[in-house]
Amino acid sequence: MSRVTVGRWGKSLAIRVPMDVARAAGLREGDAVEIENIDGSIQVRPDADREATRQQARAAMAEIRAAAVGVRLGGLSVRELRDEGRP
Repeated sequence: MSRVTVGRWGKSLAIRVPMDVARAAGLREGDAVEIENIDGSIQVRPDADREATRQQARAAMAEIRAAAVGVRLGGLSVRELRDEGRP
C-alpha cells in the first residue's frame, strides 16, 4: 500500500498515483478513469471503454500507414527526409 497526500488541482482535489500502482493497474498518462465513492471509500478504475479506444487508434494508425506507402514529398520519401534529419 502506498501513502500519498491530497493536493489541489484548480478547483478540484487531486492525488498522485505512484508509478508502481499505475503500472499494476495498466494505467498510462492520458488514460481516462472512472472514479466513485463506495461507502466512504474512493474507487478508481480504468475507463471501461479504454481498450476499445486503443483498438480504434491502432486501426486508424494502420490506415494512415497503408495510405502513406509510396507517398513522396517534393521528390523525396518520408524515410529519406527522416534519414536526412528533417522533421
